[in-house]
Amino acid sequence: MLSPIKVLLVEDSPVVTIVLKRIFESSPEIKVVGTACNGLEALELIPKLHPEVICTDLNMAPMNGLEFTKEVMKKYPLPILVISASVQANDTQNVFQVLNAGALDVFPKPIGGLVSDYERLGNQLIAKIKIVSGVKVFTRHQKTIPTEYNNPLVKINQTPVVNYKFSHGNLKYQTIKVLAIGASTGGPQALYAIISKLPASFPVPVICVQHISEGFLQGLVDWLGNESKLPVKIASYGELPQAGTVYFPPEKRHLELDSQGRFVYSEAAPVMGHCPSVTVTFKSVANFYSRAAAGVLLTGMGRDGADGMLAIAKQGGLTIAQDEASCIVFGMPKEAIALGAAQYVLPVSAIAPLILAKLKI
Repeated sequence: MLSPIKVLLVEDSPVVTIVLKRIFESSPEIKVVGTACNGLEALELIPKLHPEVICTDLNMAPMNGLEFTKEVMKKYPLPILVISASVQANDTQNVFQVLNAGALDVFPKPIGGLVSDYERLGNQLIAKIKIVSGVKVFTRHQKTIPTEYNNPLVKINQTPVVNYKFSHGNLKYQTIKVLAIGASTGGPQALYAIISKLPASFPVPVICVQHISEGFLQGLVDWLGNESKLPVKIASYGELPQAGTVYFPPEKRHLELDSQGRFVYSEAAPVMGHCPSVTVTFKSVANFYSRAAAGVLLTGMGRDGADGMLAIAKQGGLTIAQDEASCIVFGMPKEAIALGAAQYVLPVSAIAPLILAKLKI
């Protein structure tokens, strides 16, 4: 029998601590190895207790959950689930700040705050713990790509290239008319790393598909829009994609392009459990834009997007997979690489520079 998942619980309410501990320990697969009232206490406990998952509130003193998350990811990178009243779907800034700091997921505390409300959500909480416990996380603030984009880690067709420069002189020019990006677990951080680096003059539309909990899509769109030089929006049915605009599908709809290149929604069945599906959008992009499509597959669990990236590759388009070292979950990119669908395998910080160089920007 596998050892139970060791959880450290960081929560300043004694009542909530007791309730959460009871919920977690109702599962034989979870063991709460310690509790702390704030981030400072928790930081001292981590090297002593060796937890496998950390659950933390946001609003605590003297060190709140956001500050604590940043410190954990610097010193003891571990899967973090934020359980807080301040991560409801409309708490855009809180949710995406803490995800960008390195937390894997958020779980809103029930609005009523009653013990019965927590217990009703118990199975969902236990499921979240099991999911995040299987994720390998890495220290934040890894080496950044120098401004001249020298990077010995760059792999092209899975062949390491030493001292490769993303300059116009040594990159084959490629006509790109659309950039499609797919992501799942860890995706908001990775999307931010790319989209925030695109200039206001970016000459092609960007079509993104992000697996995200229901109710959080508009928050993601608003947050990225605030952090980007480009407008970010949910694609409208029948709209023609415009250069320099970032589009997302609406919740519970696949996003495709019709024969005129306009956005259409599909209510078809989920693909590999996902609606919207990265593969559905990538295949549609490949079909309409052919070799002028660029596809990027980012961190995420499972294999959604791998077959879609292969469709872009078969048309002769540009394909980029995020590398293992910079992924929170090396699932979707790994599957695309295994299919031979990834022309480039790059750290997330090198993806925007490559695209800009390909576009001669």
